[in-house]
Amino acid sequence: MPLPSDPAAWPVPHSAGRAGPARRLPARACDSHMHIFDPRFAPSPHWQRTPPDAPVTAYRRLQQRLGTERAVVVTPSTYGTDNRCTLDALAQLGPAVARGVAVVDAAVDDAELDRLAAQGVCGLRVNFVTPQSWGTTTPEMLDTLAARIARLGWHVQVFLHPEQVVALEPRLARLPVPLVIDHMGRIDPAQGPDAAAFAAVRRLIDGGNTWVKLSGAYMRSAAGGPQGDYADTWPLGRALVRAAPGRLVWGSDWPHTTEAPGTVDDAVLLDTLDAWCDGDDAARHAILVDTPARLYGFMP
Repeated sequence: MPLPSDPAAWPVPHSAGRAGPARRLPARACDSHMHIFDPRFAPSPHWQRTPPDAPVTAYRRLQQRLGTERAVVVTPSTYGTDNRCTLDALAQLGPAVARGVAVVDAAVDDAELDRLAAQGVCGLRVNFVTPQSWGTTTPEMLDTLAARIARLGWHVQVFLHPEQVVALEPRLARLPVPLVIDHMGRIDPAQGPDAAAFAAVRRLIDGGNTWVKLSGAYMRSAAGGPQGDYADTWPLGRALVRAAPGRLVWGSDWPHTTEAPGTVDDAVLLDTLDAWCDGDDAARHAILVDTPARLYGFMP
């Protein structure tokens, strides 16, 4: 069957549906959390699952459908500390519209960090949730890496369970670099703004050095799936937007490796962001354009 004449209606691998978001995105809108998987790059020996085929060419189709122009490529745990796939994606997408978040271990040297910086990396991800090539991620590792990247002006991005957000709050507040919290801190939508982790996130944001990614809504939602609208996440999302719209960025988390194939429509994720913004167009613009431009160093 031939593809539709409108590229925005082309099917996108790993994304359900073909329609765009209900509302047109503003110019220079940024997808601040996505991954590239390319079969030219072998997964780390520690990774037991088969990675998806999700190259830059497929992601560009998603951009055409959604209307995003900028992207932040995050090295997935699949590749361990091998950032070649991310660096290749940054080269393909181009420095005007793409930045990278890399994964390294605590033994990384300054020369490697400088090499990554020269190719568009502006932060490190420290993952406490999924298996890592070095084994268990420790709070001490987070401290070490944050200290190492301070000279570069990078941020550190953390993926944590909500109980870890609470337990590590004092340590997170002391980090010498900007802090970005992945996937809304994995806060349970059933608890929403009443969750202890939400209170911890609010205190960190109010400390002036923390940003939150409005991404991964489906990870704990009971109202998702192909026909879902993630309505159970609306109280949590709205509470974050009301509290600090200038400290939030949005990400698709494409190609959605935590979810069953065909269950995530990226346009619905953007419609969910609209629900979280609840008619506040200034907040929506800040989340999609202004804040990622500052956080990731995109030129005006």
